[in-house]
Amino acid sequence: MSISLRPALLLVLLAALSGCTEPTDEEKFTPACPRLALLADAGDVVRYKGDGRDVTDLVLDGRIVAVPAECKHGDRGFVTTNMKVRATLTRGPAATSRDAALTYFVTVTEGEKILDQQDYMMSASFPPNVDRVALESPEITLNFPVTDKKKANAYQVYVGFRLTPEELAYNRQHKPQ
Repeated sequence: MSISLRPALLLVLLAALSGCTEPTDEEKFTPACPRLALLADAGDVVRYKGDGRDVTDLVLDGRIVAVPAECKHGDRGFVTTNMKVRATLTRGPAATSRDAALTYFVTVTEGEKILDQQDYMMSASFPPNVDRVALESPEITLNFPVTDKKKANAYQVYVGFRLTPEELAYNRQHKPQ
């Protein structure tokens, strides 16, 4: 009786293994990631109280300091990118609250064409006697369609703070040389 079970067991094993294939060379290695860029004019935010621009008028100073990301093979025909946004916020002497909130954006482009843009919130509560905090966003997952001819590095991901026209003009006037 055990002799008749062996061929059946062998057939079950072969059927189970038939779905397993050797990974392709592309799947063995980490895929190319989209190009990440901090939008220079939107990497900082400086907010003042009223029209004053003295240090005593400073409400909040924020800076995006890193955008770490990693890529992996996603569903067939996609590369998945997991990224976070890291920033530092400094509470100025003119701040009336110990809480601060900023909006930042993540924009995906291909060439000159914007494919997607999302806004996210970053908020902080400054503890007593602390005027500078480091923040890290929750993980953001992006999926990029890829083919043999178009890799994920055909896409560009831009990150920056969502600024008012006045904040943007301030950044452009005070750009480091």
